Amino acid sequence: MDRILIVEDEELERNFLQSLIETKITEECLVWSCATGTQAVELAQKHRPNILFLDILIPEKDGLTVLKEVRSFLPEVTVVILSAFSEFSYAQQAIDLKVFKYLLKPVKPREIERVLQLVVDQQKKAVETTTETPVNEKTEETLGFVREAVRFIQKNYREKLTLEMVSAHVYMNPQYFSRVFKKRIGVSYTDYVNNLRIQHACKLLETSDFPSYRISNECGFNDPSYFNRVFFKQMKTTPNKYRKLSHQQFS
Repeated sequence: MDRILIVEDEELERNFLQSLIETKITEECLVWSCATGTQAVELAQKHRPNILFLDILIPEKDGLTVLKEVRSFLPEVTVVILSAFSEFSYAQQAIDLKVFKYLLKPVKPREIERVLQLVVDQQKKAVETTTETPVNEKTEETLGFVREAVRFIQKNYREKLTLEMVSAHVYMNPQYFSRVFKKRIGVSYTDYVNNLRIQHACKLLETSDFPSYRISNECGFNDPSYFNRVFFKQMKTTPNKYRKLSHQQFS
């Protein structure tokens, strides 16, 4: 399983590269992204990527400094530099740091696709000559960021939590995160969050005299009408009827 880290401070370019990778790589892979040099080193230490797409001009630490640090603990990582700098000194440093490709911005999509295919082919050849990672380790790695996402959701579901906020917390592309989350948890992100919110709403309906609109807000729903629809879909009754029924049962 390829583990890919994208380091690019321009959000549009970062999202484009993520989408391209998800489209072109048919086999399952893990993709993380970030915008600063400090985040890049932290993510590389935590997730041990085998492919790194790295911009040079990024905040906090420049790309070449990041690469030197990453090389110290990931000497075999395949690196593709994306840079607006054409000076020989930058290219020479990249060569010294064993960069796979040095691409000058703006990079055409076809060129990125070509390089991406070369990188993937190289990784496949490397796997063929080494012992493959056991399947249970691959699964555990995928589950790692899903577990962190679940912890984050359970802690914050009563806030105005969005898919983008959760995926950003685990440094994942929202669309890719959504697919992997559903595959591992068994339900979509939206259904999972709504289940937690409705469970909490039921407790408030049973134990408080808060009006429905306040319970909606307390549980993280922006719109009381949407709260009522979700509640009815899950509980097959309205919040007010649920409250009356629960009070009758307790009395």
